Amino acid sequence: MTPVLYLLAALAEIAGCFSFWAWWRLDRSVLWLVPGMLSLAAFAWLLSLVDADYAGRAYAAYGGVYIVTSLLWLWVVEQRAPDRWDLLGATVCLLGAGIILLGPRTA
Repeated sequence: MTPVLYLLAALAEIAGCFSFWAWWRLDRSVLWLVPGMLSLAAFAWLLSLVDADYAGRAYAAYGGVYIVTSLLWLWVVEQRAPDRWDLLGATVCLLGAGIILLGPRTA
């Protein structure tokens, strides 16, 4: 369930942030901010549902998923394919997120 929550949270965060980007940088209507703020609230709620003992660890592991999802957004929504450096960086981040989330804990 955690990977699904991370993916949904990332999509909500990216969509919310993109609405601000569209308003500010792409000269879209200020009304873009309304669904953007709702999307950012959904992001916070979804991330709080992740099964983790500590918020900081959940957020740190989420970072890797966010990066990969951002590159998918770049590719699908913005129609710009990630380059090899994007993919290498995302792989390293996702591996790091997995270590943070799944590493054995002593206490």
